[in-house]
Amino acid sequence: MWRIFGGLFLGWSLGANHCANIFGTAVASGLLRFSQALWLTAAYVVLGAVVEGTKCVSTYAKLAYVHADTAFILTSSTAVTMTALTRAGVPASTSQALVGAILGWSLLNSSPDFSQLTKIVICWTLTPLSALIASSLLHRGLEKLVTVQIKSFSARNRFYFVAVLVTGCYAAYSLGANSVANVTGVYVTSGLLDLRLGALIGGLSIASGVLTYSGRVMMTVGKGIVPLDPFSAMVVVFAEAATLHLFTQVAVPVSSSQAVVGAVVGIGFVKGLQTINKRVVLKIGLGWVLTPICAGMLTLGLHSLFLLVGADSLQSFFAKAFAFIGQLNLR
Repeated sequence: MWRIFGGLFLGWSLGANHCANIFGTAVASGLLRFSQALWLTAAYVVLGAVVEGTKCVSTYAKLAYVHADTAFILTSSTAVTMTALTRAGVPASTSQALVGAILGWSLLNSSPDFSQLTKIVICWTLTPLSALIASSLLHRGLEKLVTVQIKSFSARNRFYFVAVLVTGCYAAYSLGANSVANVTGVYVTSGLLDLRLGALIGGLSIASGVLTYSGRVMMTVGKGIVPLDPFSAMVVVFAEAATLHLFTQVAVPVSSSQAVVGAVVGIGFVKGLQTINKRVVLKIGLGWVLTPICAGMLTLGLHSLFLLVGADSLQSFFAKAFAFIGQLNLR
């Protein structure tokens, strides 16, 4: 069971990186306090993971068979990649990192099922585009409706606050339902965890990352791409949540980071292209390209080392590694 610590590390790094996708725009626009955002996100992530988190797990099972030892290597490599991107303040994709890690491992052991990979990559492309279109249409459609129906400035702000709370909780629920497969899916397919326990443990580990280390990425999403007013923040969160929930129903784990960035850029299209910080968008896009490559290369390197020392299990690998260190004269 100690192997699931790789998954717990990954869940923590996912929560730390993706919390910004839920209430980052609301915190940056002044609608919500940071502490409120953290606790609401953590609670609804766990709820989404437990209620609907099992739907996306089967997709990873079709991509490649994974042994319990391999699951530890894959999740640890993915977690290191995600933690590095979180330190850099880049909202990255855990599903891209994990699929890159699986493919890196598969290159030495088996042939990956590229029919499943094609489906996943198509959904990666569609995720930011869907969120971009949704936020643009919602902004144009709802702005006139809210302006006409709510005349008072204070009443309008109260409406934005309640709407952001509701849509943010929905987005956190969707994040838990869609992303928990990234955290413990490989442990379920390896037989180390059953579906329900995997969903619960994955949800709790994501919540721990949300509560302890999520501040760095939040301002990149909330302020770095396009300046957002309270109404735009509400639209972004709702467009992201709807996009994630849609892909959960077709059992494909996609990126909440790509959804929220697509939604924010959609607001930029409505307000004018000059409002979009192209340098930040380019930095995020580069992070998306490098994410699966780095995770795949890291996994490939670890697994090559594993084969080089001739270990038949992780216990054997660690025993040989410690014996080698013990033989070194470190004085």
